[in-house]
Amino acid sequence: MKPPYLPDSAGQPLQIPLSRQNTYRRFFAWLLRACGWKLAGQFPDLPKLVFVAAPHSSWWDGVWGLMFKVAVGLDASFMAKKELFAGPLGWLLRRMGGIPIERSASHGVVEQMVERFAERERLWLGIAPEGTRKTVTKWKSGFWQIAHEAGIPVMALYFHYPEKIIGIGPVFELSGDKDADIARIRAFYRPWRGKNRGA
Repeated sequence: MKPPYLPDSAGQPLQIPLSRQNTYRRFFAWLLRACGWKLAGQFPDLPKLVFVAAPHSSWWDGVWGLMFKVAVGLDASFMAKKELFAGPLGWLLRRMGGIPIERSASHGVVEQMVERFAERERLWLGIAPEGTRKTVTKWKSGFWQIAHEAGIPVMALYFHYPEKIIGIGPVFELSGDKDADIARIRAFYRPWRGKNRGA
């Protein structure tokens, strides 16, 4: 039986980057349920997108987010500085979906990620647009720049701690107006509360 978070593909292979069913998936799915967390919404059947995860107000967000990623079998990626991938930690980061970024490169992080999207058939990249666990008045625009230059949409992923929900929100097609697009996406997050604050 198809999980409710996966879209109906009319018998065709899904375009979503997914990993195979395994023991870790079943264990983390059980652990999330045991901790009271539930998943709301359904993934879009798209091979490439940037998803923004908010509100990000606690290091617990990363713990629940990673457990969620494994539990649903989502082969999602995130960026990390290249230096972290040296040695044994590099193997683990790559297994978790980490993409090494060269911050001192002549072309910036945005250009590097646009190249990654062009190289891969499927890639979902997760970014916390607040850039910090502290309260911010303005989101960082890197996620928008990457999605805009790669020609891909942005999906909202949210945490709602009062009801222990990890939710899959809508997909936003970008208009080219950075400020208007970010304001539109951020408005979606108004009802949701992180562990320590809203978005």
